[in-house]
Amino acid sequence: MSASETAKRTIIRNCKYQPAAKIVQHNQAKLAVSHHICNGSGEPASLSARAEQLRNSLADDDFDRLTLDHNADYLTRFAAVQSNIVFPEAERMAPGKSAPIMLNGVKITTEILFRLRRTTRSNEVRIGAGMIRYAKNRPLSEDVAMWQSAFLLGYLGLTGADPSESPEAKLCLTVDAFAGKSYAAPGDSVSRFKNMKSACESIAERWEKIQPPPKAILEGEISN
Repeated sequence: MSASETAKRTIIRNCKYQPAAKIVQHNQAKLAVSHHICNGSGEPASLSARAEQLRNSLADDDFDRLTLDHNADYLTRFAAVQSNIVFPEAERMAPGKSAPIMLNGVKITTEILFRLRRTTRSNEVRIGAGMIRYAKNRPLSEDVAMWQSAFLLGYLGLTGADPSESPEAKLCLTVDAFAGKSYAAPGDSVSRFKNMKSACESIAERWEKIQPPPKAILEGEISN
């Protein structure tokens, strides 16, 4: 939603025609950070130890070695900045499963890494969730974080199973694991989510007409 029009077309095209080249994933790091946040621990030692373990792990090939090292870098960085992250006063819980949703003909999957829950003074239950973003040597754009947190608020409104629980903007967070910042859903989140729905409608209308990229890009010979 925050990308240029040209970048948006590329993103959508790559969703339909996924390049065959391998992409480094941060699965090990995200699992460790999720566990760290859910436990409410302020000590970074466990993250640093896990990073060292990954660096010392045996790899089957160069790509696996690269993946392990990138995950270790992720954990080392988060350990260094995690004390700067401000979390709201709420119970932190394991993420559980994140069900996909359909928005105007587009299936959207998400990866929640922790959930939040609090009870108000009038015994009303408010819920939230968190997603974590990490890019090596680059902080997350605030605008991107705001869009992502706004999505979380709308997502929880569509997937909440308990009618007695209501999603709350300040409990819907996007955490920048590089900069050590958290961004809650902004005041215009409802409007942003409506814009996401409109964007999905446009994507669904254009989907069949989207042309594949040049063969070299599709085969991973050209970096996207």
